[in-house]
Amino acid sequence: MAGLWTGAAALATAGRRGQRWPQPLMRSVALWTVKYVPHYSRRHLVVSRALCSAGYDSNEKTFDKILIANRGEIACRVIKTCKKMGIKTVAIHSDVDASSVHVKMADEAVCVGPAPTGKSYLNMDAIMDAVRNSGAQAVHPGYGFLSENKEFAKRLAAEDVIFIGPDTHAIQAMGDKIESKLLAKKAKVNTIPGFDGVVKDADEAVRIAREIGYPVMIKASAGGGGKGMRIAWDDEETRDGFRFSSQEAASSFGDDRLLIEKFIDNPRHIEIQVLGDKHGNALWLNERECSIQRRNQKVVEEAPSIFLDSETRRAMGEQAVALAKAVNYSSAGTVEFLVDSEKNFYFLEMNTRLQVEHPVTECITGLDLVQEMIRVAKGYPLRHKQADIPINGWAVECRVYAEDPYKSFGLPSIGRLSQYEEPMCLPGVRVDSGIQPGSDISIYYDPMISKLITYGSDRTEALKRMEDALDNYVIRGVTHNIALLREVIINSRFIEGDINTKFLSDVYPDGFKGHQLTETERNQFLAIASSLFVASQLRAQHFQDHENSRVPIVKPQVASWELSVKLHDGIHTVVVSSSWPTFSVEVDGSKLNVTSTWNLASPLLSVNIDGTQRTIQCLSREAGGNMSIQFLGTVYKVRILTKLAAELNKFMLEKAAEDTSSILRSPMPGVVVAIPVKPGDLVAEGQEICVIEAMKMQNSMTAGKTGKVKSVHCKAGDTVGEGDLLVELE
Repeated sequence: MAGLWTGAAALATAGRRGQRWPQPLMRSVALWTVKYVPHYSRRHLVVSRALCSAGYDSNEKTFDKILIANRGEIACRVIKTCKKMGIKTVAIHSDVDASSVHVKMADEAVCVGPAPTGKSYLNMDAIMDAVRNSGAQAVHPGYGFLSENKEFAKRLAAEDVIFIGPDTHAIQAMGDKIESKLLAKKAKVNTIPGFDGVVKDADEAVRIAREIGYPVMIKASAGGGGKGMRIAWDDEETRDGFRFSSQEAASSFGDDRLLIEKFIDNPRHIEIQVLGDKHGNALWLNERECSIQRRNQKVVEEAPSIFLDSETRRAMGEQAVALAKAVNYSSAGTVEFLVDSEKNFYFLEMNTRLQVEHPVTECITGLDLVQEMIRVAKGYPLRHKQADIPINGWAVECRVYAEDPYKSFGLPSIGRLSQYEEPMCLPGVRVDSGIQPGSDISIYYDPMISKLITYGSDRTEALKRMEDALDNYVIRGVTHNIALLREVIINSRFIEGDINTKFLSDVYPDGFKGHQLTETERNQFLAIASSLFVASQLRAQHFQDHENSRVPIVKPQVASWELSVKLHDGIHTVVVSSSWPTFSVEVDGSKLNVTSTWNLASPLLSVNIDGTQRTIQCLSREAGGNMSIQFLGTVYKVRILTKLAAELNKFMLEKAAEDTSSILRSPMPGVVVAIPVKPGDLVAEGQEICVIEAMKMQNSMTAGKTGKVKSVHCKAGDTVGEGDLLVELE
């Protein structure tokens, strides 16, 4: 083991200096991930077991230098494989990303413009200059941005620079949803009924929708990632959907063309990973279950799918390969299907790039998809046959976002990560991220913090490891969606595999409210919170009684503490007695024993409650007795007072809640797109009065009641923060 640590340290040093890794080391650490976690002035080397173990042939020459035309976690992901293959890397970045992790990981870095994506990561002229000046022989586009832009691929080809992806014909054919659907039909791939042309305007959209029959899906022809997609159930929603989808499509892809097709209610979203080379070979690398979504964007993915049988899997895989071969596809790509309850499947779209959720496929197949993309781009044939592709174990991925899950299952949050620790100490855990303590989550880019992946011998083990990983994930400074992710993976319907794309709205029809504590869990939580309170009191007493204290204070020995604990709207009487490090706690008549190290400075605290192990996070602890504790993924606020303090607190006045029925505040940070009202206008309840764009998604804000507009506090183009006042009604 000592030799492994020495080798890993040498490997990391070589990678940090931009040197080519020694070949013996490259072989010996093929199963290990080396990661730098900058922390103030020190560097901590974290070496952890990787979840995919694709080997690398050092005699197989590919490229000397690759430019990564992306940012964040996917740029870091590509750089890791390049380092494994001995390839130097060039990062591009906007001015606000100058200190980002992907910039620090790369051997070289080039600024390509200011923060807005159109002026930096979508700025082809600046990126082409970076390619020329760096001498990069190839470009990996990651996903999003220019990854499916045929013009970018053409410009690279004109400069004799390799685009690490399919050729422009495949990008054109599969990137256009209209053309791809026609090609799929020709390749005998099952397709969804719909209109196979471009929708000209809202009136035509309504006419087509009526012909197809409601509900319909309106979506961007050139898009992906859930952007530019709307479901319409009637004519009015079709008109609104046409407007918003075309605006989002223009903003995200520079192409506002839309198409309409039949919306299949309650389907599963299952996709097939394909891999092709330039020699006519193509494979399908099993499926990924991606049905847990909100606003057409995936939240939890897994491989394989619990729903598919081997016959359906093979049929989907063969159709996916048939489509790939129909366009001479040569790279990693994904064919997405909608699957109904009878296992009928319909082609949705093909993404001609690396998918966000590719790690779960890597886990169950052992392939490094980035490495395969680089090999194929260089012209090497695939190393595997279809019979060689295994399903080995089970993998689950949770997309950890800077979002408030209590608002529409996740509206974006911004801020600076004041504290950040990934749960890499746990077995079977992989984290793909591009951030560090101090990183900013801004309004300019996708709010993803990381992709958290767990692997197990079966689904039960993978899910249990995910539960533990989410409990041990420390994220401070931004609102995040850990609570929602944890609730999904422990939900009985999810565990049984009873899921579809409407899972979240079906399970939480009134919106996500966090974990609902059972009586046993509530008592455990109250016992833990009370023990934390007493432990902090004992620590304070220890400091006060120290022999060097300037003011000697002698505290009487307290046998027990009688406390009043407020949780939600309930007040509970709790009695705590200490036999350090165990507290005996009586909660509403139930007796529990709580044991821990009680290290109050640690962001994580492992607590044993009568044999049940829990990992909690104490987010805040105030002198007035208020505490915020993350327990079972959800943050609970409690107020703990001694019996005397509780009696006196009855005389304190409560702050009156703000009446929000006459005002509209921004639910998220973003940019105001439109304000269709002015002072003096009469508006009806539910009428649109403001449109805000956040992370390339447009959100319609409506009036909470009928009334007259008193004042408007913003204008189109303004940047607003969460909670900013937008419109007031009389």
